[in-house]
Amino acid sequence: MSWTNYHSHTNFCDGTNTPEDYIRKALVLEMPTYGFSSHAPVPFFDCKWAMKMDDLEGYCEEIYRLRKKYEDRIEILLGLEVDYIPDKMGPTADFLQTAGLDYAIGSVHFVDAFTGGKGWEIDGTLETFKKGLHEIFNGNVEAAVKRYFEITREMLQEDCPEIIGHLDKIKMQNLKEHFFSEDEKWYRDEMMQTLEAISKTEAIMEVNTRGLYKKRATDTYPSKWVLEEAFKLDIPVQINSDGHTPDEILGEFETAAELLLNVGYDSCVILIDGEWAEVGLNSDGYDI
Repeated sequence: MSWTNYHSHTNFCDGTNTPEDYIRKALVLEMPTYGFSSHAPVPFFDCKWAMKMDDLEGYCEEIYRLRKKYEDRIEILLGLEVDYIPDKMGPTADFLQTAGLDYAIGSVHFVDAFTGGKGWEIDGTLETFKKGLHEIFNGNVEAAVKRYFEITREMLQEDCPEIIGHLDKIKMQNLKEHFFSEDEKWYRDEMMQTLEAISKTEAIMEVNTRGLYKKRATDTYPSKWVLEEAFKLDIPVQINSDGHTPDEILGEFETAAELLLNVGYDSCVILIDGEWAEVGLNSDGYDI
């Protein structure tokens, strides 16, 4: 039994360690495959967590170097977490075409923009969330959340990635202050529309554990009830940690595995020799 992880951030963006530090840890954990997905550059100059455009080539070269160095010990994959920003960028943006990526994680972190063009970051500080909610959506949280899911569905239809990142990340702010309930009909309707859109693609939905081990959520991204509906729609899944330090590589993986098994999933989809394939899921790893 072994685990894989395709969602991690290094010091090329907002992670704390070098890519090689992650590989050393992955070897200790006896992982057969490890995927890097630093935040791709975004068109906002003051974004502190995304990679700078000038660092993209160096990032790719470093992953290639590590792939060669450790080729007899672990398969190393080159990916990026790419923001979908309508009319600006997405997982198949032109500047990524020469990067030689093995995969892209498509995520939505920005919902529309403030006056002046700065994107509203929905998973930043509580202060920023409130500011955008009031200045862009006049305090209407239903409208804001609906727009978040609308952008996600647009990504699926117009610029679909291989992996969908933290589908319901916007719920993160509910842990600090209650903004909406996942039980409200409008929210469930939005989520179901989004799941149906996913089911019409070949995209894999990640089960992101970061909210659990960072105490920023009481459930995975997405929530258990969402996974139950995804299972009914036969949407493929994989477990990722969204780690920002080597010690977070497998954070709460067993918790996520138990959750998926309880929902009904008995397999996940991972990248094997360049092909996405189903592998058996157990509480202590994949059948690989």
